[in-house]
Amino acid sequence: MIFSAQQSQQIKNSVRGSARDQLYDMLKEKILRLELEPGTKISEKEIAEQLHISRTPVREAFLKLAQDELLDIIPQSGTIVSRINLEYVEEGRLIREVVEKEVAALACVKFREDHLFQLEKNITMQELCVERGNFLELFELDEAFHQLIYDGCRMSRSWKMIQNLNIHFNRLRVLRLSSNLDWDIIISHHKQICQLIANKEADKVRQVMEEHLRLVEIEKDMLKRQYPHYFV
Repeated sequence: MIFSAQQSQQIKNSVRGSARDQLYDMLKEKILRLELEPGTKISEKEIAEQLHISRTPVREAFLKLAQDELLDIIPQSGTIVSRINLEYVEEGRLIREVVEKEVAALACVKFREDHLFQLEKNITMQELCVERGNFLELFELDEAFHQLIYDGCRMSRSWKMIQNLNIHFNRLRVLRLSSNLDWDIIISHHKQICQLIANKEADKVRQVMEEHLRLVEIEKDMLKRQYPHYFV
C-alpha cells in the first residue's frame, strides 16, 4: 500500500483537479524522501483502485511527475520511480553553488537581526534532530536554513528556481543523511555561515558555502557503491 488510510480518504474526497494535485504532492514527497525507492515500479491502475478514484487524475499526476524527472513512463513496460542521475545532480549542484555563494555574501549586507535569529533557531532544531537521529526532519530543516538566507535577501523567486533544478540533488542529499554519514559537519557549516553573515565577512562566507555544497560531491561515489540500484 502506497498511501495511508487517511491519505487515501483525503484524495478520495477531493474534486478531480484537487485530487490530481494532492496525489502529485504526496507522490513527490514520497519519492524525494525515498519512501518510494528509485527503480520502484508503480501502477496507475493499482493506485486508482486503492484510492477508489478514476485513473484520469492518477495519469495526470504521473505525467506531471515525469516532467519533473521523478517518474519514467516506459511504453509497453510500465512506470518506475526514476533512478538518481548523477549528471543531473552535478548540474543542479553547480548552479546552486554559483548562485548561493553570492546570495550568502549579499546576506552580509542585507540581513537584519531577526533574520539571524531565525537561522540560529533553525540550527538549534537541527541539533535536536541529530540527538534523536531524525534524518528526514534534519533534511527539512537544512532546506529551511538555506531558504531563510534567500528570503532574508528578498530572493525567494531564485530559491524556487534553484529547487526546480535540484530534484535529483535533493534525493542524493536525503540518501546521504539516511546513510548516517557525518551529520555534525553539516551543522558545523551552518553555524559558520550564520556567524560569518553576522560578522559581515562576505569572502569567507562564499568559501564556506562552496565547501558546504560540495559535501555530496565528495561522497557520491561511496553512496553509488552502497546503493548501485538507486542510480542510472
